[in-house]
Amino acid sequence: MFSFREIISVTLILFSVIDIIGAIPIIIDLRRKIGEIDAGKATLASGIIMIVFLFLGESILRLFGVDVDSFAIAGALVLFLIGLEMILGIDIFRSDAEMGAGSVVPLAFPLIAGAGTMTTILALRAEYAVLNILVGIVLNLALVYLVLRTSGWLEKRLGRAGVSILRKVFGIILLAIAIKLFKTNLHFG
Repeated sequence: MFSFREIISVTLILFSVIDIIGAIPIIIDLRRKIGEIDAGKATLASGIIMIVFLFLGESILRLFGVDVDSFAIAGALVLFLIGLEMILGIDIFRSDAEMGAGSVVPLAFPLIAGAGTMTTILALRAEYAVLNILVGIVLNLALVYLVLRTSGWLEKRLGRAGVSILRKVFGIILLAIAIKLFKTNLHFG
């Protein structure tokens, strides 16, 4: 079922979670440390991780005896905490940016297609058609690629204040999405 409304919702939700705009300072720092970033390789690796988890995530959960509603609620809590980080400017989750160098680790995973993204994909799967999620993933990957290719230019154009404002706006949106996911998947009995 192709739905423009669902595609827009999925795209915006994933955009908020991936937070590629908010990751610009990390990307710039990583580029300074390792040199050139292969935008295509990082985007492709991120896409593979997201699409594999879209199709196999439920099987992985069943293997561990976890239902999708419980995973979606756990994901909503993680999204809520990420939103708080974005709004308050605090670090709740530790970043492992120094654990390795390259376009795949730590850029594709865990920065772009990390735990928050995978949790969100499963939560989205509980509410939206797979086709619409795939389109949303592809649209986000196109944006990820664009940001990776133009991160230096974006840094100059946005400035520190611009990046900070974007993080806060998307943090509030993420909090609202987390609350909606929590309410939708919470069932008593």
